Amino acid sequence: MARVAVTDGMSEEAVEILENAGHEVILRHHEPEEIANGSLLEFDAVVIRSATKLPSEQISASVNDDGGIRFIGRAGVGVDNIDIVEATNKGITVCNTPGASTRSVVELTIGHLIASTRHIATADRTLRNGEWAKKHLRGSEIGGKRLGLIGFGRIARGVASIASSFGMEIHAFDPFVDEAPAGVQLHDEVDEIFRNCTHISVHCNLNEQTRNLVNFERISMMPGIGLDGIECGNHIVSCARGGVVDESAASMALESRQLTSLALDVFEVEPLVESDLLGHDSFHGSPHIAASTMEAQARIGTEMAGLLIEYFETGRCNNSLN
Repeated sequence: MARVAVTDGMSEEAVEILENAGHEVILRHHEPEEIANGSLLEFDAVVIRSATKLPSEQISASVNDDGGIRFIGRAGVGVDNIDIVEATNKGITVCNTPGASTRSVVELTIGHLIASTRHIATADRTLRNGEWAKKHLRGSEIGGKRLGLIGFGRIARGVASIASSFGMEIHAFDPFVDEAPAGVQLHDEVDEIFRNCTHISVHCNLNEQTRNLVNFERISMMPGIGLDGIECGNHIVSCARGGVVDESAASMALESRQLTSLALDVFEVEPLVESDLLGHDSFHGSPHIAASTMEAQARIGTEMAGLLIEYFETGRCNNSLN
């Protein structure tokens, strides 16, 4: 029997699966200071989401000669909140659930894209303030425009499929992808995405190469005129990881009107409390909810439960990240 710490929540169904397999599940959030002081030493595994960070210090404090965690489960996709090198050095297996939330993130990305181009958030705000802003909220269609995807993994491919059905021309940049399906133009340089596309969606992980990748210089390259000749402006959406979009630069671009709209589900510092972005009507955001659907949470939980059971039965995990 393994003791499993679940720090950021897990579906009831997943907990039941683990308990029926003979494991003990403790649902409680652990603050960084607690983890650094060894609060995970009494567990065999920990399952986290984005709220819990496991840098080197926390991982080192969670293992000793008498035991500690042997498995880190990231319930979701991004693992930039885990020091995988340190986990590997400590003999800890790290697994995530990359496919379980794909559909949910795809749908929110498309939702933000349409909300941006049709001023849905602004329309709601003005309506609640007693304004009938019909004449001031003329939007643009996404059909007939070029959509640039930064990163071309599962989620980006799902966005591409839906966006192309709206009539968008799809462009993509991903240094780890050698070829793309028919209908997607793959670029060798990320700058080509900005030079060609009026609509951009971010789908890459956060690392030293991608931090502030979307900056003022690159935003200034965006053409503002669609493939169909319409002056639709420039629009950026990110439901990927906070820090890929330079928020200060994006705010400046909104102020100068080089950027027509910005929609973010992820931020450099979360939760977002103060930001210049909040003062722009052409910005709208959501509090990191891309994977927060009932369906995705059920899939994530049951998939993670399966990975845990597999690991403690066999000592390995087929989709281990290390």
